[in-house]
Amino acid sequence: MSEKIKIIDTGVLFMLASSVLGALNGAVAKYLSQSMDPLEIVFYRNLIGVFIILFTLKKLNVSFDTSKVHLLLLRGLFGACAMALFFYTIATIPLGEAVVLNRTSPFFVTILAYYLVKETINLKTFFALIIGFLGIIFVMKPFGIEFSFEHILGVLGGFFAAAAYATIKKIKDIYDARLIMLSFMGIGIIIPLLVYFFTPIFEFKIHTDPMIWLLIGFMAVISTGSQWFITRAYSLSKASIIGVVSYTNIPFSIGFGIMLGDSLPDLFTFIGISLIVVGGILVSYNSTKK
Repeated sequence: MSEKIKIIDTGVLFMLASSVLGALNGAVAKYLSQSMDPLEIVFYRNLIGVFIILFTLKKLNVSFDTSKVHLLLLRGLFGACAMALFFYTIATIPLGEAVVLNRTSPFFVTILAYYLVKETINLKTFFALIIGFLGIIFVMKPFGIEFSFEHILGVLGGFFAAAAYATIKKIKDIYDARLIMLSFMGIGIIIPLLVYFFTPIFEFKIHTDPMIWLLIGFMAVISTGSQWFITRAYSLSKASIIGVVSYTNIPFSIGFGIMLGDSLPDLFTFIGISLIVVGGILVSYNSTKK
């Protein structure tokens, strides 16, 4: 019994560490957005990530199955779009709100699973979805108080993240995790380049400040660490428990955002955050009971 409790506690600690690092990663991205375009951050973050993944692949031989390459590329496209939208919303709205809108992905995963793989949605899950989407409405505040295009993009980022997760379910037993990561990092390099060459939206700048490059490298390290901690957390404890603890990245993100100059969330935002957290926990819990 004590051994089981110890394992659960370790899993929770790993998830808390992942939440802190994930929130810190967002804070660094927000700070860098003062000097860089969000797409630049996406490009350089993924460029460093590609080198890290290629280094690990060089050390260990990994087989490559060509039968599901289209799904691998699709996962990469969804993941890269989710990252680009997430970094954009981080740069334009308070960090806590950007993270909350990105955490709507469990709701979209449930909906996509219903349509794509015909998973059933029971009454409890249905009500959890309603609670979550009510939370989105409160965060976006479409009552004449505040409603922005950036909030819509934040929800769209959550949708693309969900689409990426849904695709992973189909290829996780076919491709090594590093190849899956490489797919979205590679496309995360290509998308900013295409936008740069074919649209006037932004242009790459030559950054000479060593602090910028230090922070980009720091982002690559802590985001990799966050992924490692979350992987270990789910391997040591129940998904329902870790799913609940994962929402601690929201208060961490709000705290880091306030340190960077964000205002304290208003009452509507707090209500929305609470509803999204409750809905997300219920959706995750119901999915683990199936």
